[in-house]
Amino acid sequence: MTPRIGYAGGAFDLFHIGHLNLLRHAKDHCDVLIAGVVTDELLELTKGTAPIIPFAERLEIVRHISFVDRVHAESAPDKLDTWREVGFDVYFKGDDWRGTERGRRLEARFAEVGVEVVYFPYTMHTSSTILRRALQSLGRGGANPERAADAE
Repeated sequence: MTPRIGYAGGAFDLFHIGHLNLLRHAKDHCDVLIAGVVTDELLELTKGTAPIIPFAERLEIVRHISFVDRVHAESAPDKLDTWREVGFDVYFKGDDWRGTERGRRLEARFAEVGVEVVYFPYTMHTSSTILRRALQSLGRGGANPERAADAE
């Protein structure tokens, strides 16, 4: 029997419980789980912002999660290009994409090549965006360690 290969891609910046839940649920739905870690360059291109945690560190964090079988450096903006590079049967995504124009396009394009899209619950109370905002507010509102060092 051919193993079912799953792919879960993401920035995995400021790794948190939502990321862990996505990967854990994904592994429950496939035999081999490949986690795609988006490169710094692709994040800047697609989201207009640099990650806080550098790519090599994010890759290393995800590589050491017990239910991730392989990691892939995701550098192609088109998910079909990633599919051509990696080869997978099912693509896992947070359900914040479900029912959106982006999600419908993704589903249609993957359906053309026989890839199923499976959504998992998005962790509303924790996200990298929320964590990033919290860090930024701390930087503005609290003591800045770089400035404190300059003052010494």
